[in-house]
Amino acid sequence: MNKSTISHHCYHCGSVILPENLCEADLNGVPQAFCCAGCMAIAQTIHGEGLEVFYSRRARSSDKPAAYLASNEIPEHLRPYDDPSLRSRYTRATGESDNLETTLRLEKIRCAACVWLCEQHLRRIPGVIEVQIHYVSQKVKIEFSPNQTSLARLLFEIERIGYEAWPFEPSLAFEKAKKEKRQLLTRLGVALLGMMQVMMYAWPSYVGYKDIPLEYDLLLGWTSWILTVPVMVYSAGPIFQAAWRSIQSFRHTRMLGMDVPIALALALAFTAGTINLVMGSGLSYFDSITMFVAFILAARYVELLARQDAQGGSEALAKQLPAICERLLNYPISKEVEVVPVVNCSPGEILRVSPGEIIPADGILIEYESALDESLLTGESKPIDKKIGDRLYAGTHNILNPLLMRIDAVGQATRIAGIASLLDQALQAKPLMVSLAEKWAGYFVGFLLLSAFLSSAIWLSIDPSKAWTVLVAVLVASCPCALSLAVPTAMAAAQGAVTKLGLLIVRGHVMEGLVKVTDLVLDKTGTVTLGQPELREIVIVRSDFDRNKVLALAASMEAGQKHPLALSLMRAASKAKMALNAIDQEVINQPGKGLSCGGYRLGSAQWVGIVQDAKAGQYGQVHLADSGGLIASFIFLDTPRTGVKDLLSAAKARNITVHLVSGDDPVTVAWWAQELGIKSYRGGCTPEDKYTYIEHMQNKGHFVWAIGDGVNDAPLLARADVSIAVGAGAPLASAGADAILTASSLAPLAKTLRLADKTKSVINENLIWALAYNLLAIPAAMMGWVNPWIAGIGMSLSSLLVTLNAWRLRRA
Repeated sequence: MNKSTISHHCYHCGSVILPENLCEADLNGVPQAFCCAGCMAIAQTIHGEGLEVFYSRRARSSDKPAAYLASNEIPEHLRPYDDPSLRSRYTRATGESDNLETTLRLEKIRCAACVWLCEQHLRRIPGVIEVQIHYVSQKVKIEFSPNQTSLARLLFEIERIGYEAWPFEPSLAFEKAKKEKRQLLTRLGVALLGMMQVMMYAWPSYVGYKDIPLEYDLLLGWTSWILTVPVMVYSAGPIFQAAWRSIQSFRHTRMLGMDVPIALALALAFTAGTINLVMGSGLSYFDSITMFVAFILAARYVELLARQDAQGGSEALAKQLPAICERLLNYPISKEVEVVPVVNCSPGEILRVSPGEIIPADGILIEYESALDESLLTGESKPIDKKIGDRLYAGTHNILNPLLMRIDAVGQATRIAGIASLLDQALQAKPLMVSLAEKWAGYFVGFLLLSAFLSSAIWLSIDPSKAWTVLVAVLVASCPCALSLAVPTAMAAAQGAVTKLGLLIVRGHVMEGLVKVTDLVLDKTGTVTLGQPELREIVIVRSDFDRNKVLALAASMEAGQKHPLALSLMRAASKAKMALNAIDQEVINQPGKGLSCGGYRLGSAQWVGIVQDAKAGQYGQVHLADSGGLIASFIFLDTPRTGVKDLLSAAKARNITVHLVSGDDPVTVAWWAQELGIKSYRGGCTPEDKYTYIEHMQNKGHFVWAIGDGVNDAPLLARADVSIAVGAGAPLASAGADAILTASSLAPLAKTLRLADKTKSVINENLIWALAYNLLAIPAAMMGWVNPWIAGIGMSLSSLLVTLNAWRLRRA
């Protein structure tokens, strides 16, 4: 093509074309230039349907075109998304400059080529900073500058290349998932109905009945054709659309989607069957077509169920939110309420939440104190008291009293949506195994098409009657679907399972990396221990006092104090069901020393005038004395975190070397290492020392898994190959960890380690099955040993088996 004749502006959208983005195509014999594959696809579609007069009309006038997708102007139905109230609902601040981030749900995404086309097109939009798409969840996370582009523009640009998108909002996600499932079920129902009827009409040919009159044979044939048309047009319609998009983008992706051979096989079979029906000779293939479409849609329905279940991380959070709420109409003049959908609420409005209901949005408590269950966000099962002015979070459970709150965040700006976004990051950041599987699946499609046409050409010279049958059988029998699904479905199912355990995966390589771990590095305070003192021992010095008396006296003096050791004494007295002594004299607090009350003193060794007996591993000591000298010493130890022994046992079973590295004094660290059976330990470490410790192991070829509290251990977590932050709350998102443990116990990490091994086994099983099936099915089809309808069943069952095998992981 002579490039000098091509304009430097896109033929379709009119934008300036950069040299590296130039796409070329002939339209009605005239060379045209395009800025992207999307514009080229739309232009080819318009010309293909004889609508090219649209372009000439646009050249002569400034009238808006009827086909809004061909215009650069945002259509009316998308403009409301640029309204400030809607933008705040569907976007969230990134924390860097003034950029915003949004999560969109994509429709009509079928393969890696679809993902590539959407990513490349969105990246070319001025103001778009980052784009991440994942096929399994069918979500795209976009970071953009609101000064250069808008949410409506992003939605419109996705529509322009043949896909659909809508802002993902927790309150709406469940309804969208139900709609997608319902549509697929309808297509499957039409295919099943057509299959049953066509196979019934084809029954005489199955049993070898040849005496049927010609006019009845023609009637059955044309009736079968009529019943096959809606199956081809409606049920298989998305397959043809996805195949067409894949072919259009092949020039840039160099990969063909898995729908290409399926669509080609269906088109060839239907064309050959129609020709044979008109000519009155040969096979019709209509029974094979309807059966194949029914089976492939059945497999995709199961795949959809598995995918929606795998999305359970964010979707499970979404289901916690109510669909409706009570909004006050004219507060504070009136407290009259109306019931409205949550999606219609805006910041600044006042809501009433009754006991037993779920908080529908983030906001501030303005009337009536209550207690809330925040376990969904923090993993803490104990109710949290809320006072006037305290923050309330969407998804938490109001337990005690009715309350009034003022909304300050809705939709994607809520904390629960932020957590959902963290979960989606794991799917959007593809592990190496997923990328390799998608890459080789794309190459496999090309190999399949070459094999199909080559075998058909050979049969054409040997036995022309079998050429069409072999061509269709080879295209149908192979299973690129199984290869494409083998890894991502297993990884997504595993992530859904660990989310239910209380582990929020932020980066997608966690499950893959846990399989390779050779060393586990643990922080002590906040990870192995809770950093909360627990009264372990009371050493009584004088015989005129007993345990109950000294504990009651000390707890009575500490009443109302907030020091961790004071609270531990109070908990010990409460656990022993002791009544506190009534103290007539004033308790005086001496900062840095202790308490005094009459003749009693309670505090440090120096305060009571004794030499403290050091005990290894202790959290601290408090001493009780009077004018007669020391009465008793209270020895406190740090509280071990629940589940730490489960984690250590799981690591030992995997031959993982455990290291305890802490900033605490070496004696304390050594005591805890001995207590837990950890042979490798180091105390007195600065954050830089921890970083160097891991770096030294990695230089020796070790694969390191680090667990810390997510704030003080940021260098430790950043350096490790796999890192998990223990705790809850918004600061965790900036801790640099690959995953966040919201549960209070470490036991979920032990289960996650075992699940990682199981995930690897499932992936290997899926890949072995997909490869073995294709190695057997393709040669058999090329030899003419497999009929198309049998090949269709085998292909569908292969995809179904891979999906169901991955689905087993969600029960972990």
